[in-house]
Amino acid sequence: MSAARDRVSLRWVAAGFLLVALVLAGIVSHYASSSPDGLNRVAEEQGFSDTARSGPDSPLAGYSTSDVDDDRLSGGVAGVVGVLVVLLLAGGLTFVVRRRGGSEDPDGTADRQTVA
Repeated sequence: MSAARDRVSLRWVAAGFLLVALVLAGIVSHYASSSPDGLNRVAEEQGFSDTARSGPDSPLAGYSTSDVDDDRLSGGVAGVVGVLVVLLLAGGLTFVVRRRGGSEDPDGTADRQTVA
């Protein structure tokens, strides 16, 4: 067999990572610790946790979804939405940065400017 046939497509790898992220966000996140995370804990210890600006009216406040009654499903939906938002933002930023990249030479290498 040739090495070219043994290679895995980048799309399959990306799809695998997406599937793992969605499973972790949607299912495994339910079993995460209910203790406050580092920022919340410091805010509680320092006495300014009541000054947080994100209100209960936000659709994903408190790592849950506002219109879903089942706690497990609510947390899973919030996790999946969070993963998708982060991936869309990262993908959009990557797309913009790659479009603004340097021009390519005929040999396929990018023309990069270096700062001394």
